[in-house]
Amino acid sequence: MALAYASELLSVQFKKGSPEYIRSKSLVSQLVHPDLHFIFPVNTSETVKKNAISDNYVEEWRKFVLNNPYASLFQWLQRIGIENKQGNISKFEAEQISKKLALKPYEGGFKVMIIWMAENMNVECSNKILKLIEEPSDKTVLLLLTENENQILTTIRSRCQKLSIPLISEKQIAHALIAKHSLSESEALKISKNALGNYNKALQMIEESGEDQDFEKWFITWVRTAFQAKNNKGAINSLLDLSDVLSGVGRERQKKFISYCTDTFRQALLQNYQAHQMVIYETSDKSFSLKNFSPFVHQNNIFEIVNSLEDAFYHIERNGNPKVIFTDLSIKITRLLHQPR
Repeated sequence: MALAYASELLSVQFKKGSPEYIRSKSLVSQLVHPDLHFIFPVNTSETVKKNAISDNYVEEWRKFVLNNPYASLFQWLQRIGIENKQGNISKFEAEQISKKLALKPYEGGFKVMIIWMAENMNVECSNKILKLIEEPSDKTVLLLLTENENQILTTIRSRCQKLSIPLISEKQIAHALIAKHSLSESEALKISKNALGNYNKALQMIEESGEDQDFEKWFITWVRTAFQAKNNKGAINSLLDLSDVLSGVGRERQKKFISYCTDTFRQALLQNYQAHQMVIYETSDKSFSLKNFSPFVHQNNIFEIVNSLEDAFYHIERNGNPKVIFTDLSIKITRLLHQPR
């Protein structure tokens, strides 16, 4: 959507259908228009040793977006080989933003800057670009794309015009899967239902290479071991082993796993209270039944479970020791799952 909007802005000065108009549209479609700028989360890597900024990875970025504009932050970090780190938009990026927006438009029309996953701007960066967002120069448009607006500094949010993009409907996703990936109607409908409006997740499910397979395995092992731990003290060692595994997968993946667990517990609650039309959870491990698990998730523990998961997410995001965080979380979940209804 942001790219489509940018394409219109950067071509509006030309007569529709003219060579200049066609050229401008083509440059945007290739992500090489001189008045279209991108800012996105990065970090140091084997090739960028310090002060990482978007320009260090711009060629990889173009290939990444052209391949799949719906791709996730974790997929981007994987692409540049830093999936074990957290991507961020730093104060060094703020300097580049100021320099780029100070330039006159190359084509004489609009300048557009797309800040992807803007919630990853740190406080220093946010404060440095505050004036630019409050009073951008003439014909300068900044598009801040975010999956979590509440993580963006309040002073930044208050200066922006908010536009919420709705989730993609099951019907639209299914139609795209049939048209672009030659799926049968029944298979496309099944995937679109489980994608929950996320086209990128639907594409991952087609490839059967999505992270959810790992998350499912970890979750099932986790809750089974938590059940055993009540009557078998030796199971605590298994929980510690799982904490070791989770502590080694990188912070972005740890956060995604916690989000997966939160969604799964909520699905179990819906199943427990017979809200079957809202239950879309399916597992590839047929030995695990959400129906059998759901009675252990109820009104007396769901709030504490979710709060514990959110606390763990918060501490992971702030560079807490992941082994300590997941060990503590495992002990809490063990106690909560055995809490009587």
